[in-house]
Amino acid sequence: MTSKDVIRLAEENNVQFVDLKFIDLPGIWQHFGVPIDELNEDMFEDGLGFDGSSIRGWKSIHTSDMLVVPDPATAFIDPFREYPTLSLSCNIVDPVTKESYERDPRHIAQKATNYMKSLNIGDTVYFGPEAEFFIFDDVRYDQTPGSGYYFVDSREAIWNSGKDEGPNLAYKPRHKEGYFPVPPTDSMVDIRAEMCMELKKIGIWVEAEHHEVATAGQAEIDMRFSPLLEMADKLMIFKYVIKNVARRYGKTATFMPKPVFTDNGSGMHIHQSIWKEGNPLFAGNEYAGLSEMGLYYIGGIIKHASALAALTNPTTNSYKRLVPGFEAPVNLAYSGRNRSAAVRIPMYSASPKAKRIEVRFPDPSCNPYIAFSALLMAGLDGIENKIHPGEPLDKDIYDLGPEELASVATMPASLEEALDALEADHEFLKKGNVFTEDVVSAWIDYKRTREVDALRQRPHPYEFFMYYDI
Repeated sequence: MTSKDVIRLAEENNVQFVDLKFIDLPGIWQHFGVPIDELNEDMFEDGLGFDGSSIRGWKSIHTSDMLVVPDPATAFIDPFREYPTLSLSCNIVDPVTKESYERDPRHIAQKATNYMKSLNIGDTVYFGPEAEFFIFDDVRYDQTPGSGYYFVDSREAIWNSGKDEGPNLAYKPRHKEGYFPVPPTDSMVDIRAEMCMELKKIGIWVEAEHHEVATAGQAEIDMRFSPLLEMADKLMIFKYVIKNVARRYGKTATFMPKPVFTDNGSGMHIHQSIWKEGNPLFAGNEYAGLSEMGLYYIGGIIKHASALAALTNPTTNSYKRLVPGFEAPVNLAYSGRNRSAAVRIPMYSASPKAKRIEVRFPDPSCNPYIAFSALLMAGLDGIENKIHPGEPLDKDIYDLGPEELASVATMPASLEEALDALEADHEFLKKGNVFTEDVVSAWIDYKRTREVDALRQRPHPYEFFMYYDI
């Protein structure tokens, strides 16, 4: 879509406002709106000015003037606004130098794709994330100097099986038994269907939707794969649609990795493949139908997995999910079909076009522009340096004996460990100036001070249960 196409789209839909969206460093969409009278072709070249001093993870107030430059390819009519509104995702540009802002995650994603092309390895890298989420009926939380708590609830949750709901109609999925039951046990089917319909209206191809494993409304909706930047844009739209449709129903949706104790958390398995001139490069005659390039890509992912975790699993809550026993891939191995491995090679089809790898440890709390770019950079490092991932592990990792298990590397156990790993291992990210030292340092500093230290300094409610009587 060109700038002329966008203006025509606005005219055809009687648009009254233009919503300009961009993403902060941690991964939350930001926006501001302008009346339709401001929309013209010059906007797509010159951009619009705004104050970036309060955006999370960006530089201080002395360099706060920024430009948003809309990308016409991202245009859609927002289905949740009272007045017809055109939505555009934007790049961030320095108004003085006219250069792209190095801490703009969208710019990082653009550089990652360009770096792959510069190596003459491939011309397109496809990403297909499977983002899981929860739909709740009630969420409350607070933290004061003298108290701290959270409360999440769902009419579907098994812990409400004995509650007087006037009446309680039962059919609540038991813990870890929420995968694929039909209604009335699956009480979220119509909500998910409406989410799919809204995504379809915007132009996002949905491949499947279903209830996920956990009780209390866990869900998954899968989008068809797209090139890296386009897929990151789509994932931001996806989250926006999911949250706003849930709100229509008087419910609330979250992509927090582990909001429910004793049940599965929400992961985001990410399918990846590199193509060149319309040909898939991960298909071959090696293990599980992979090419040598595909194996090397896996080798790079596994080698850098601990550092990647700081970007693909970037919250303290992420590591409540990455524990044994809940289908979370804490052990770094690869396999065909085996879902207990950190990297899987899906075996649904023998077609070379379907050959891809699936990285299973990420979760949907990540910034997709940064996470996808980091995964690509790790995979490219594996290809460039011919990093073989070793022998596959075609057995249940959790059934291994102590000696076998000791030979398998594991994911970091906390965000703090992951940040330490990223600090020690990030040269592969800096190739081609994709991630600058400033971006990596800013990420580590933000996460340590705003999240790791912030949580460490506060008493946890369960500590009172464990320690009050000491």
